[in-house]
Amino acid sequence: MKGTRLILMGPPGGGKGTQAKVLQDKYGIVQLSTGDMLRAAVGAGTPVGKEAKAIMEAGKLVSDDIIIRMIADRIDEPDCANGFILDGFPRTVPQAEALDGLLVKKGMTLTCVIEVRVPDSMLVERITGRFSCAKCGAGYHDKFQRPKTEGKCDSCGGVEFTRRKDDNAETVVARLEAYHAQTAPLLPFYEKKGLLRVIDGSAPIDEVTRQLEKATAA
Repeated sequence: MKGTRLILMGPPGGGKGTQAKVLQDKYGIVQLSTGDMLRAAVGAGTPVGKEAKAIMEAGKLVSDDIIIRMIADRIDEPDCANGFILDGFPRTVPQAEALDGLLVKKGMTLTCVIEVRVPDSMLVERITGRFSCAKCGAGYHDKFQRPKTEGKCDSCGGVEFTRRKDDNAETVVARLEAYHAQTAPLLPFYEKKGLLRVIDGSAPIDEVTRQLEKATAA
């Protein structure tokens, strides 16, 4: 797995973040989220960060060019020597083409692009059933992970629980529609390059990890 350069794609609630963390902890392959990178660049006051900050403060969207330059800086850092997982980028074909150009300049290639595929009906059930302890933030689910003692947090003993306002069926369906519309053109783009691997994200977490490891080794 060392040296793996991976794009991880998957719908909201599909377990993509969980899998990225497993690979990061197990193999030292750094998970790179564009949101996290943007916040870090702005916080560090890098040239790209200063540019992005001015644009965001003006209420505008950060351009693809800035995102690409930010990724270029980030993957040059020592912790990316073992490889990296791009999470949340690219989202469009122009972004994918720009990323290709960047990697060519750096003499790098992508190992593969993995789509964690989960049926929409399962995702709606997963997301709408989530709730957490108001005191310590421990996560639970109506169906898959209830507290051991009903109404009492396993971690801290708290008795108050909260749900995210956007974890409702209507919002989740809208988010899924946006995801499918966005990623639909990207899948054939990477399939033509022979890089796309699709794994079953509806399987248990350990099985999804096993599929992921197998796909990156193929």
